[in-house]
Amino acid sequence: MIESILLLLLVVLIVAVLFSTVRVVKQGYVYTIERLGKFTKAAEPGLHILIPFIDRIGHKINVMEQVLDIPGQEIITKDNAMVGVDAVVFFQVLEADKAAYEVSNLYGAIMALTTTNLRTVMGSMDLDETLSKRDEINARLLSVVDHATSPWGVKITRVEIKDIRPPIDISEAMARQMKAERLKRAEILEAEGDRASNILRAEGDKQSAILTAEGKKEAAFRDAEARERLAEAEAKATQMVSDAIAESGNAAINYFVAQEYTKAVGKFATSPNAKTILFPVEATQLIGSLGGIGELVKDAVTGDHPGSAPPPASGKAARSSVPRSTPRSSS
Repeated sequence: MIESILLLLLVVLIVAVLFSTVRVVKQGYVYTIERLGKFTKAAEPGLHILIPFIDRIGHKINVMEQVLDIPGQEIITKDNAMVGVDAVVFFQVLEADKAAYEVSNLYGAIMALTTTNLRTVMGSMDLDETLSKRDEINARLLSVVDHATSPWGVKITRVEIKDIRPPIDISEAMARQMKAERLKRAEILEAEGDRASNILRAEGDKQSAILTAEGKKEAAFRDAEARERLAEAEAKATQMVSDAIAESGNAAINYFVAQEYTKAVGKFATSPNAKTILFPVEATQLIGSLGGIGELVKDAVTGDHPGSAPPPASGKAARSSVPRSTPRSSS
């Protein structure tokens, strides 16, 4: 009975020794191996054989890139504005032995270092700068924190500001300021639009006035040209009449007067505004005119000089055959 118990204890001891001797390191981790309490080497991922009761695993270091969330901080800016800030830090352990033995609490140390430098960087800037220069804040924090953690075998890859929360009254003032700025831009754009519209309208009016003036000029020119041609025609007609008078004497004058007189009398019959017209007519004048026309025709046929034509009939004979006044109606 005792022998079986001893055998069982021996088997358990052997198994325990084997488990303590053979260690497997997972991918993404590095184990530090201590021999009699002293660091000897960093075990990379894979199978490793340890000396029982002498070697042991000291720290299991995660060498993958990790993210550390920095809790919200209340920071006073350069212009005495209280803002709340949240940030995150991305880092990676490059040297497991330094990360295990150069700093006691790696995560706490990185957090404290980032928080302190965050207050320093943002405290030296105005509120407007903190809201508009996040990239500059991130770059300055990255440079400072990475330099401070390099002795720990840690590489800070990125530092990002997640959120900046200004006070409520400042947020409301900023909202009013933004609204006023947008209204200002809208009014400027509207004024520029009105200006452009007025300029285009003025240009259109100018072109219209120019075209109208050119049209009037052309019309005046053509009207003057027409009057000039009419004057030339009248002058030519007058010259022809003068030539006819010079050749025919008084007979031509009688012809023209009788012609115009007859036209004037004929217009009374074609007037659309008068139904009955009463006017005195000196028949002797009309007959004398007709007689002058007849003499012209006779002279044209016989070839005699028109100036030797006999005088027209006397007014007494004419009055005996033609009434003094003749009513004439037209409808």
